[in-house]
Amino acid sequence: MRSVRAVLLLPSAFFLLLAGCSHGSGGGCTTRFISIGTGGTGGVYYPYGGALARLISDKVPCVQATAEVTGASVDNLKLIQQGKVDVALTLADALSEGVAGTGPFAPSGAISNVRTLAVLYTNYTHVVTHAGGSIRKVGDLRGKVVSVGSPGSGTELLADRLLIAAGLDPRKDITRHTLGVAESAGALKDGKVDAFFWSGGVPTASVEDLAATPGFQIALIPQDDLLAALQSRPDGKLFRLATLPGNSYRGIAADTATIGVSNLLVASATLDEELVVSILKTMFDNKAALVAAHPEASHLERLTSADNLPAPLHPGAMKYYRETGSMK
Repeated sequence: MRSVRAVLLLPSAFFLLLAGCSHGSGGGCTTRFISIGTGGTGGVYYPYGGALARLISDKVPCVQATAEVTGASVDNLKLIQQGKVDVALTLADALSEGVAGTGPFAPSGAISNVRTLAVLYTNYTHVVTHAGGSIRKVGDLRGKVVSVGSPGSGTELLADRLLIAAGLDPRKDITRHTLGVAESAGALKDGKVDAFFWSGGVPTASVEDLAATPGFQIALIPQDDLLAALQSRPDGKLFRLATLPGNSYRGIAADTATIGVSNLLVASATLDEELVVSILKTMFDNKAALVAAHPEASHLERLTSADNLPAPLHPGAMKYYRETGSMK
């Protein structure tokens, strides 16, 4: 097994784990450190990745994992390519762009050393505005002040795609802000933006908190009118209609038709095969602990096929799914 490099611990991250290897005390093992690229603190990636880091550190002998605050999908893939994180969460469409070296990856080139470990859950595309306004569909964002997500995020990538599908130029037809979900929610509440995009699980804490703000009511904008345009893309199979259930957020009783994209757990192609097996075994054997961190983890299921994945399965993942009988 390769020696996994130590990483700089971010003092602001709640989930970072202190150095030391309780499993190896007196056992002569050398502690290995791995880092997990997550996202901003207001989304789902951070608590999910943090819970995974805790599990790995507690259950996998001689391994300490840390959850890193990042810009999310696009940023995570670039960090894997640079060898700065070992495991990461990402949106499937961002991974597709990364492997192809297109879109935000064009300047630096294709992400060649990323492999798939698991499908985690479906992201619902939130387009959030204040209730009672004039925004009823994505096309109504023309001339508005809009946050499209933090730089280097899958949200920003998907927001641009949706704006283009609605006939808007993402750089010219809106006043563009690139804020994370927590900052976007605060800006909408303060009247600094008219709407914001967010691609995440349900519920997302920052949207939940905004919806619960006294005297403020949110509205969620449907996107089903844009599905055909998205599915006409070369990677169109990655997009599907996803119904965001009513009452997921305070004041929104009806279902909302949104664009759904899968979230994946990926890793560096050089990550040791047996370590990947141990990580997946730990995840699935301790699924309840992940669900306790965020309910979206309830959707974690073993893969039955490697078809339609934007990046190949890691050999360790293939071994795990075959050994558990979910994949032939």
